[in-house]
Amino acid sequence: MEFTFSSKAKSFSLILIAIGIVSLAINYFTDHSDHHNMFWANLLFNSFFFFSIAVGALFFMVLSYATEAAWTVLIKRVLEAIIQFLLPSSIILFIVFLAGTFGLHHIYHWMDPEVFIKGSPAYDEIIANKEAYLNIPFFWVRSIVYVGVFYIFARLYRKRSLKEDAEGGTKIHIKNYKQSAIFLILFAVFSSTLSWDWIMSIDTHWYSTLFGWYVFSGMWLSAITTTMLIILYLKSKGYMPEVNKSHLQDLGKWMFALSFLWSYLWFSQFMLIWYADIPEEVTYFVNRIENYQFLFFFTFAINFVTPMLILMSRDSKRNKKYLAVMSFVILFGHWLDAYLLVNPGVLYDHGHLSWVHFGTLLGFVGLFIFVVFRALAKAPLVPVHHPYKDESIHHQI
Repeated sequence: MEFTFSSKAKSFSLILIAIGIVSLAINYFTDHSDHHNMFWANLLFNSFFFFSIAVGALFFMVLSYATEAAWTVLIKRVLEAIIQFLLPSSIILFIVFLAGTFGLHHIYHWMDPEVFIKGSPAYDEIIANKEAYLNIPFFWVRSIVYVGVFYIFARLYRKRSLKEDAEGGTKIHIKNYKQSAIFLILFAVFSSTLSWDWIMSIDTHWYSTLFGWYVFSGMWLSAITTTMLIILYLKSKGYMPEVNKSHLQDLGKWMFALSFLWSYLWFSQFMLIWYADIPEEVTYFVNRIENYQFLFFFTFAINFVTPMLILMSRDSKRNKKYLAVMSFVILFGHWLDAYLLVNPGVLYDHGHLSWVHFGTLLGFVGLFIFVVFRALAKAPLVPVHHPYKDESIHHQI
């Protein structure tokens, strides 16, 4: 069944985009922080959050090929559509990085050349000792490689998926299966290093060996949750009748399990660093607890306690209303987590949530809907000749 991106849905997405643009404009012209850091931090954490959803969807799709998980075949086109947001979110991220490179904001303190010069008022010995890794040319090389590799694989898998619809057979599937191992190896490295480069380097004096895994778990969970929301919306409009309660339960299991993984990594990182009380490690949490205490613990609570209580039972993971509510709650919780990853390290005690952050979120949601729904309309919602299609249709647990 072909999906149609209705004019009503298109108009709705464009209205949300307009709200986001107005919010960003107001944020920029009312931002009295140094070098408009509040505006750029707002743009950074929102673009990174939606980039994470796209990359997480790419990871899950390729993982499904690597493990030959037949049940995911019916949701593959939704994953492919989400992945299309990789390019827009990357462009916005690169705009933020370019602004930092040319000194338009001070989100990344290490981008200031003065911090590496001994005798300079801005000289920072800790940052200077990291110059071999934290320097602008190497940062750009790494960032371009990350996005380039993700984009190339996304294009290859999408192209082959559409080609498989026309040709059938197993040749394309086998090729995807073989190349999935290459992607997963690269992703294992890049998902950690990009989190160091784009997020952890904001708090340049701080480090955590768990940080890459922590960010990765949020990526994966946000992608699964977004996939669930889109599928529930499509089913409410009469699309994807082949997707049954067993498919929804499996996605619900992932939402439940990954919420626990994220919570485990959140607590492990926090507890070990807080208990050790080493100054260069604990400073990250001191800032967030002293200046963002409610938001810091509230984010953990809704991302751990709510999924644990509501998604524990089998029935709740097969109930569309429960799944829809939990999807919104989890996504909002991880948007707050993205906010806490960026803003405290940039604005310290002056970065509290305001309506412009929510307006910007609406703008990104509108752009996301526009890009993803256009992609959904360009191909059948269910792959035509995937070798595991019948097995997926008859999936029962």
